[in-house]
Amino acid sequence: MGKFITFEGVDGAGKSTHLAWFADAMRQRGLDVVITREPGGTPLGEQLRKILLNQPMSSGTEALLMFAARLEHIEQVIKPALRAGKWVISDRFSDASFAYQGGGRGLDWDKLNQLEQWVHPDLQPDLTLFFDVPVEVARQRLANNVSLDRFEQEQADFFERVRAGYHKRVQQNPQRYVVIDAAQSLDIVKHKLEEIILTI
Repeated sequence: MGKFITFEGVDGAGKSTHLAWFADAMRQRGLDVVITREPGGTPLGEQLRKILLNQPMSSGTEALLMFAARLEHIEQVIKPALRAGKWVISDRFSDASFAYQGGGRGLDWDKLNQLEQWVHPDLQPDLTLFFDVPVEVARQRLANNVSLDRFEQEQADFFERVRAGYHKRVQQNPQRYVVIDAAQSLDIVKHKLEEIILTI
């Protein structure tokens, strides 16, 4: 069996910047790596991603669409790759729903737990890298982006709640997470990731 690794963090934390490098470093160790993302990862998931990132909707609809895309993602991409002995690295997974829809939108945490139990009762990441960064730093990094999606356009207080949601998830299941201080320089973060690769 392969292993399932997820990258998490608020928009602007820098996780996506490091993901491709991390995957390449694993491939250099001889591992078969699949890179994917949420929402997305499948043809249906990518269509739902466009809707989620651009269309106004209620928080409940947002959560349901996220988990609908996730179910398809698990069945079509993640589980088949793991069964084939591949390593799956996903840019976001269910932690993001708890952080964004639970923390950011204020959706009931128990409802998200029920969705998680329904969609993937027998699957959790083997390792989650949480790129933690102060909201003001994340927003500065997004400032140069000319085309912000619906989430990236949210105000600072929204991202403070998202960050708190991530920390709540870490506290609930600390053994699964490595928290990375993503406010540090790229070189320092990369060195931390190199250390993590040596342990997996």
